[in-house]
Formats: sequence, structure tokens, C-alpha cells
Amino acid sequence: MWPGSLAEARLVQQRLRAKVITEDRLDSVQIVAGVDAWTEVAGERIWAAAVALRLSGLELQESAVVCQPAAAPYVPGFLSLREAPAALAALQRLRVRPDLLFVDGQGLAHPRRFGLACHIGLFASIPAIGVAKSRLIGQYQPPGPDRGEWTPLADDGEMVGAVLRTRSNTRPVFVSVGHRISLRTAVAYVLLCAPAFRLPEPIRLADRLSRVFR
Repeated sequence: MWPGSLAEARLVQQRLRAKVITEDRLDSVQIVAGVDAWTEVAGERIWAAAVALRLSGLELQESAVVCQPAAAPYVPGFLSLREAPAALAALQRLRVRPDLLFVDGQGLAHPRRFGLACHIGLFASIPAIGVAKSRLIGQYQPPGPDRGEWTPLADDGEMVGAVLRTRSNTRPVFVSVGHRISLRTAVAYVLLCAPAFRLPEPIRLADRLSRVFR
């Protein structure tokens, strides 16, 4: 059941935050998945895509797309209210169960430490990583120019994510814990799944798929 108001949503985020696990609780990772969602211009429908890849070689194994009415209007800090229902529906259509999930959005790097990656990871009960293209909160020093360099993303004295260079001399991405994984392990898997592009392959393919069907 989804909250009916922002006040209720804020309380739900704060309550569920206590359930997020920020240490490594993942088994051997064989299948990685990515989820992404796009809203049509009118803002009434959301297209969500989920893809599953074999970690070895990053070969696409399966994909699914759903289109649903937007569950809520867009409000900064409450993206999961809008996108999580469709993203979870797409994820549930995959016949293979992923060992690790990449979400196009924030995890702990969120005002109430419960971004989209936390919401999806917790509800799906799958280790999850948030990978965002831009910063929502926090302060950081730019990482060095080389692939693999990263710096902490901090908010109110707490490290909430990592600013990671996935390609040399390219804009960094913002990595944060979603559920059942530590930040350092999350950074390692993002790099492993981003051998050629700025975004990790599961998110890049999910993004392309949702755009095509939209």
C-alpha cells in the first residue's frame, strides 16, 4: 500500500529506513539486473524497464517492460512514490531472480536516507545499488580524472555515498547503498559493470529499453 500524502510518505520513509541493511548481505553474484523508468510528456503514465544480465560477460539474459499510470505527482525527495510501483512490476516480470540490482536513482544519498534504490531493494528483498547521474544532496570534492577514482559524498557529517569516475575524464556518477550491500562493495560492482560506458551496463540497457517502448 502506498502513502496517500507527502506527510504520510515522509513517515513511511523514516520508518522503512531502519530496515535498510548497509553491510554486505549478498551471496555469489551471477545475475545482475537494472531498472529504470521514464514518464511520458503529459506525466500521467510511467514506462519501467527491467533487464537481467549475466555478470560474466554482461550478456543480456532477459528483459521486461511495463506501462502504468503514475502513482503520484513528481515531488523532489519522493521519487519512489512515483516510480517504484512500476519498477517493481517490471522487476517481477523477470523469470530469473537477480543476485544484485542496479537502480537509476539515489539510495542512502537522500534527505531521509531512503531513496528509490532503498525502496526497490527493500520491497524486492534483493541487494541493491543506487547509481545517479546527478547529486541530490551532500558535499564532495571532485575525484581524480582517472577511472576508478572516487571521493566521499557527505551530508550532515555522514558519508552517504561515493562520487565515482567510471570513465577517465568523464563526469562522475553518484553511487549509494540501496540495501544489503556496503558502499565499498557497491563501488566495486559499479566499476565491474561499467567497462565501457559512464553508466553501468544494467542501468544503461534498462534506460535504452524504457526509452524505446515509451
